[in-house]
Parts: sequence; structure tokens; C-alpha cells
Amino acid sequence: METVYDIRKIMELLPHRYPFILVDRILEILPNERIVGVKNVTINEHFFQGHFPGMPVMPGVLIIEAMAQVGGVLVYSSLSEEKLKELIYFMGIDKARFRKPVVPGDQLVLEIIWTKRRGNVCKMSGKATVDGILVAEGEVMAMVGEGA
Repeated sequence: METVYDIRKIMELLPHRYPFILVDRILEILPNERIVGVKNVTINEHFFQGHFPGMPVMPGVLIIEAMAQVGGVLVYSSLSEEKLKELIYFMGIDKARFRKPVVPGDQLVLEIIWTKRRGNVCKMSGKATVDGILVAEGEVMAMVGEGA
């Protein structure tokens, strides 16, 4: 599969920076519809120092954050040129479920589908897989700009 966006392009779109950028590549993107991104999980991630020593597991909230960031790339890729300067704010998560631990060495594949848009608010459905096995899922909501 060909990389659509590498980390440099992702960092042009998202305001996140190390250690909080949780997307390494975008593999597929169809603006206003769906996106597939990748997070390579490595032992040198800062959160593994305390979660958990001797048994490193990626925190579920960071898996959700990775989904939200991939969703943010989808939203940015769908905006008009004048809206690209706006920030996208994470508003909420519904139906979050964690099915299997994510550990160092895993490649987290994040697929996000745009489900609803009302004004400047977007709702997306996401799933995270490792080796084709579902490890997490949920619905994320985001807002473009501050709603003013």
C-alpha cells in the first residue's frame, strides 16, 4: 500500500508534536468519507515507563487519542482552504471498547469513517486493529474552530 501522507505532511496538518503525536503515516484517505492511518508502537514510547513496568501496555486513552488524531487529518483534508488555519478540538468519545492489549512491536492500524456533520461539529466511527484483529473501537466527536 502506498503512503498517502508521511509524518511531515501529518505535522503540517496537526498541531501535535512529540511526545503527543500518535500518527506515523496515512495509508488511505477519501476526504469527507474515510481514512486509514498507522501508529507504530515501540518500547521507547514515553508512556511505557509507567504503564506498566515489566508489562508494557499502551494506555487505552492514547489509542482513542490516536483515533482522534487520524480523524483530525480526515477533517483537515476535507476543509476549504480558508478553514485550514482553524484548530480542531476533540469533543467526546462514545461507545469506547478495548478488546486486546496493544504492546511494543505492534502496528496499530486506525480506520476512521465520517458518520455525521452538523455545522462545525463532526462525528466519526473508529476502529483500531493489530494484525487484522480488532483491539479497540469507538465514536469520536470533534469541532472545527471554537464554534463562534
